[in-house]
Amino acid sequence: MPDGSRKVKINRMRADAALEDHVARLLACTQCPRMHRPAVSGGAVASRVMSVGQAPGSKEPVLGRPFAWTAGKTLFRWFEEACGWSEGDFRAQVYMAAVCRCFPGKNKTGGDRVPAPDEIERCAAWLDAEIALLRPALVLPIGKLAIEQFVETAPMTELIGRTFTLTRGGVTFDVIPLPHPSGASPWHRMEPGRTLLRQALGRIVRHPAWPEVSR
Repeated sequence: MPDGSRKVKINRMRADAALEDHVARLLACTQCPRMHRPAVSGGAVASRVMSVGQAPGSKEPVLGRPFAWTAGKTLFRWFEEACGWSEGDFRAQVYMAAVCRCFPGKNKTGGDRVPAPDEIERCAAWLDAEIALLRPALVLPIGKLAIEQFVETAPMTELIGRTFTLTRGGVTFDVIPLPHPSGASPWHRMEPGRTLLRQALGRIVRHPAWPEVSR
């Protein structure tokens, strides 16, 4: 093997090992006492595309993967319709992160509790580390809380269907926001949300970083 190829292979192995170590430490995190452990991870998927959800629901820690319930079914259907990807394709090709990695619990009205600012701040260190490790070219924040971690707060009609470019931690990447696929929100099922969602998905699957899946 030529020296250049050997160095590339060694560097790739080191990067993969660093990502595996990162995920192992993430799953063992106990920094937020109000959160319901365990943390949830999509696994050490080495990709230049990252999705960033909001926080796991009650089902995800049990099933051991993000977007494992009804919102996930909607999310993965979007990509099946946009580019023919299955859920398995998405999970194998996209690094799945989140604003907070543990289930926040329920609020007084019975809905999922919104993570507190201090919890978001602590968990941001995991996201920053992932950006440094993966150096993504494309980030897909899903839902208002996730979108706000990357771009200034604005009406969804001014965010969905657009591409933003920013630099975080010395890494420059494109951001294409998506609405949250929750069944509780009708935004993505009615106009102009439906059209803007299609525009966003079109931008994603045409992005140079979007991988092709071999079948």
